[in-house]
Amino acid sequence: MTAYEPPGEPGAPRQHTAGPDTHGQDTAVYDAVVLAGGGARRLGGADKPGVRVGGRALLDRVLAACAGARSTVVVAAPRPTARPVTWAREDPPGGGPLAALHAGLRATTAEHVVVLSADLPFLQERTVGRLLGTLRTSGADGVLLTDPDGRDQPLVAAYRTPRLHEVFALLADRHDGLTGLPLRRLVAELSLTRISDPVASFDCDTWDDIATARARIREHGHVLDEWISAAKDELGIDLDVDTGVLLDLARDAAHGVARPAAPLTTFLVGYAAARAGGGPEAVAEAARKAAALAARWAAESTGGSSSGTAPSGAPSDVAPDATPDTRPDAAG
Repeated sequence: MTAYEPPGEPGAPRQHTAGPDTHGQDTAVYDAVVLAGGGARRLGGADKPGVRVGGRALLDRVLAACAGARSTVVVAAPRPTARPVTWAREDPPGGGPLAALHAGLRATTAEHVVVLSADLPFLQERTVGRLLGTLRTSGADGVLLTDPDGRDQPLVAAYRTPRLHEVFALLADRHDGLTGLPLRRLVAELSLTRISDPVASFDCDTWDDIATARARIREHGHVLDEWISAAKDELGIDLDVDTGVLLDLARDAAHGVARPAAPLTTFLVGYAAARAGGGPEAVAEAARKAAALAARWAAESTGGSSSGTAPSGAPSDVAPDATPDTRPDAAG
C-alpha cells in the first residue's frame, strides 16, 4: 500500500503537530541510524562521509539533522564526529545496505527510528520532524522521501522499529541471511507513505553532486545561514539568536564608530552574553546596550545628542548646555 503526502516548499517541508514541536523537530522519542559505509565507487573510492560541504563533513551535516534523537547509531568504522554517537558494523563488513541497516537497528530501542544515509547535504531537522510527524499520525509502516524523479529514498525515512524487525526476520529466513540484499527487498514488504522533497532528498554520489552542493550553499539566499550553522557546529554551541539584530549592530558600529569596531563589538556582545548566563535573551540584551552606545557615539560625532540637538554653532564635542567657562577643557 502506498500513500502520498503533498509536497511542501522545497527544502522546507510543512510541520506536523503530532506532538510538541521545538525548532520544527517533533520531540517524541526516536532513535536514528545513519549508514556511513560503502565503497563510494562513483567518487573514486574517496571517504565520502568525510567530504566537506560548507566546511562541514557530510556525516556531521546529517548528524546535525537528527540531533533530537535519543540515540544515534552510525554504521561504519569509528571516526571523529561533531557529536557523540554509537558505532556499529555489519558482519561481514561490506555486506550491503540491508545488512548494515539491520546492524544499526539492533542497537536501537525506540519505537520509531529515522534511517539516513551519510551523504545528504541539505537535510534539516524540520524534515526529520515531518517524517516522524507523518509516521505517528498515519497507519503506515514507514514514511520516506522521494527525489525529483519520484524515486524512493529509503535512506531518508522514518520507520516503525518493531515492523522493521519483523521484515528483517522474514527476509533473513527467505534468503538465508541479509548479506548482499538490496534495500528494495525491504521496501517491497512495507506499507509506506511517500513525501516529495527534491532538496532534502538530494544526495552526493558523484563529484558533480559535491560541486552542485557546494555551489548551492554559497548562493546569496543560503550562505549566511549555512555559515552560521557551520560556525556553531565547529564551536560546539547550540544557540538560536536573532541574526538581524547582530547584523544591525555590526553595521551601526562600522558606520558610527569605525569599520574595525564591527567584529570587535559583536565579539564583546557574545562575551557579555556568556557572562550573563548565555541564551537568546542575554544576547539580545547585550546587543541592545551596544547598539544604544553606538547610537550615542554616532550622535556626538555628527553634533547631535541622544537627548536633544546641539545649539547652532556649538562644537560637536560639547554638551548642549555647556558654556565656555563650564566646559571641562575651558581655561581657568
